[in-house]
Amino acid sequence: MRRSFASTELSEQTANRPLSTTLDEAPALVPIVTRLDEIGTVLFGRYKLLEQIGEGGMGTVWVAEQTQPVRRTVALKLIKAGMDSKAVLSRFEAERQALALMDHPNIAKVLDGGTTENGRPFFVMEYVKGIPLTRYCDDARLSVADRQALFVSVCQAVQHAHQKGIIHRDLKPSNILVCIHDGKPVPKVIDFGLAKAMHQPLTEHTLHTAVGMLVGTPHYMSPEQAELNNLDVDTRTDIYALGVILYELLTGTTPLEKQRFKDAAWPEMLRHIKEEEPPRPSARLSSNNGSLATLATQRQITPAKLPRLVRGELDWIVMKCLEKDRSRRYDTAIGLARDVERYLAGEAVEAGPPSKLYHLRKFVRKYRVVLAITSLILLLLVSGLVIASGFYQAMRATEAERQALKDRDQAIQSEIEARKLLKKVLREQQGTTKPAKHVADP
Repeated sequence: MRRSFASTELSEQTANRPLSTTLDEAPALVPIVTRLDEIGTVLFGRYKLLEQIGEGGMGTVWVAEQTQPVRRTVALKLIKAGMDSKAVLSRFEAERQALALMDHPNIAKVLDGGTTENGRPFFVMEYVKGIPLTRYCDDARLSVADRQALFVSVCQAVQHAHQKGIIHRDLKPSNILVCIHDGKPVPKVIDFGLAKAMHQPLTEHTLHTAVGMLVGTPHYMSPEQAELNNLDVDTRTDIYALGVILYELLTGTTPLEKQRFKDAAWPEMLRHIKEEEPPRPSARLSSNNGSLATLATQRQITPAKLPRLVRGELDWIVMKCLEKDRSRRYDTAIGLARDVERYLAGEAVEAGPPSKLYHLRKFVRKYRVVLAITSLILLLLVSGLVIASGFYQAMRATEAERQALKDRDQAIQSEIEARKLLKKVLREQQGTTKPAKHVADP
């Protein structure tokens, strides 16, 4: 059976554009048609195509000017000419419906949709003028804590999609664009071209993923996605991808290094995804002596401190996401987000060993100021008690000594009185026992 692979990997030039999308649907089988003469075309009487900014096997993404009923810049995704197979149309419509279901500040919104005069479907989204998550963090030299704060927003967006019954299945930095709103970075999750509905079909033309056809991007693909029979993929596959993204935010590379994938044959690549245990983030940082200085500079920390900062709790959080057995991962994206927030707040994380010593250490670290003051107060109280107890014991000892001296004096006096009495008794006895006079015989 011939295997085909669906991916949203973009060229380097395209990945650096403001908005990147979507599906490379079996590249060997699908023709790619580029229409440069479409620039300036007006769709639906109100969307003028200005510039192509993204392209996949299924469609192209354009910056467009909306003229009615309001004038604004939008992003417009247009299916390619000739791409009218049932599979492509179903996938395109599924993405449009998936986006239409969601309303979250960290997910690109669908604004409109329709069909061109020659029957090519399109939909209109908000224009996300941003750059991929990891590149933004490196260019802005965000600290490890600031990177995690952005990551929490991404997790919240993914949780929203899951609550709407949508699994993204292709989460990666190039599908998470960071734009600036009111001076603050805001991540936006885009490209739901591989989205899967959990509870009901997104369209009336349900698309079935054929056996032997894998969807996703290898470096971010969960082990269950790498199975030929991947029909039971659930929300935890997105948790795995989020773990890979967090790993990359911390270490600058994916758990399974891209160079190894580039050199590996297809079966070997699948084996890596399903079987190979990646090193912990701190171990990866410690082994990257050549690039550690650059990574540390991008994170505003010294090379010696970066591995130590990641070691422990951040290792635990990431590796819990990357468990091969999905039952051992976080159950939800919001559960992952809350554990990251606990780490940032100095609280005990759920991913950590549940030892009493660990929780005690986290409690002491979080409330060290209060505990220091309390300990000082307790020390003063104990010292006061010790001093008071010593003073009391000294008083008792003095009183005991005084009583002992008194008892001794009484004993001496008693002894003197006893001797006097004895002498008196002896004198009296001597007086009553005088010898009788002898009478001479006649």
